[in-house]
Amino acid sequence: MCMVEMSSASGMDHFDRLPDSLLLLIFNRIGDVKALGRCGVVSRRFHSLLPQVENVVVRVDCVISDDDVSSSASGSADKSRGAFTSLCRLFFGGIVKPLQALGQFFGPKKSNSSSGSSSLAVGGGVSGEDDDLDQNGVTHHSPTQVLKNFKEVRFLRIELPSGELGIEDGVLLKWRADFGSTLDNCVILGASSVIYHFPAKNLHSQDNNSDEFIVNAGGNGNGDDNGSIPESFYTNGGLKLRVVWTISSLIAASARHYLLQPIIAEHKTLDSLVLTDADGQGVLCMNKDQLEELRVKPLSASSASKRTLVPALNMRLWYAPHLELPDGTVLKGATLVAIRPSEQSAVKKEVSDGSWVSAAFEEPYGTAAKMLVKRRTYCLEMNSF
Repeated sequence: MCMVEMSSASGMDHFDRLPDSLLLLIFNRIGDVKALGRCGVVSRRFHSLLPQVENVVVRVDCVISDDDVSSSASGSADKSRGAFTSLCRLFFGGIVKPLQALGQFFGPKKSNSSSGSSSLAVGGGVSGEDDDLDQNGVTHHSPTQVLKNFKEVRFLRIELPSGELGIEDGVLLKWRADFGSTLDNCVILGASSVIYHFPAKNLHSQDNNSDEFIVNAGGNGNGDDNGSIPESFYTNGGLKLRVVWTISSLIAASARHYLLQPIIAEHKTLDSLVLTDADGQGVLCMNKDQLEELRVKPLSASSASKRTLVPALNMRLWYAPHLELPDGTVLKGATLVAIRPSEQSAVKKEVSDGSWVSAAFEEPYGTAAKMLVKRRTYCLEMNSF
């Protein structure tokens, strides 16, 4: 308040005394495009500095399919799409008032819906006569459009409102995938049910495939002493469920990768790109070398399904009927799957060392991965799809 009064009395704006480097440091700490949009309308100086921001976070509030958008415009709706069809045709909407400030910074950008080149869109209510409006008055812009005036983005994080894979309450399913022009590796962690140590967080679901009833009688919390998968795992549907988890996670990851192409092509300054979700279900990561590889190497993609084609894969699986973590959390039917393209097996370290596998997840799931890789390893193969 004192600074405002002094500024009014002296006619001086004390923000003008801050160097550009300090303002950019603040903007990079803010990151979120909605907050940066608000900053951009504070002053012309702030507006002129925003294109230099290097760290940008795009948080999406809701997801709708392009079919929903087109049907809304025509007065009809088609909500019969399956989870993966909708995934491959994501449109984001619902970031309304916070993005109104971006109108002056980004300007109205009309989406070319007939080209079919943009599968991702950020909804925003950005004013302008060229905006694409649905019947609820919500405008839709692709992340490529929203990020267009950020000229020096190095670290980009896009967060979906939820994971794509529908799983039952109490079931744990997490994945992390690294991509270049195609899949480099993928790690999947699943459990048929989770029992948390603290009663307030207690979450326990019945496993439809009934592999959770196998509890270690020895009391060490790590399943069978020799780490072998029990015969019941193959007969009661446990293996089939894990195959479904694996394929579903790979499809979700490859669909996300496909949708990132326009952003990667537009922003050649990128050093890191992460596409995750608020549920923490899946994380797709690309580093600087992988981003450059995608730019120079043709992408093997399926235009029909709108996802990157996955090559033939080598997979290793670890399983524990009952896995107790140091914090007291218990994973029943705990499963870890580490995946790499078959062609990489001769030039990259074996996954059995666990170095990149256990580093794929945050705690306590990183510890779960470390515990699982010490158990007996089972090798699998999968053809390209």
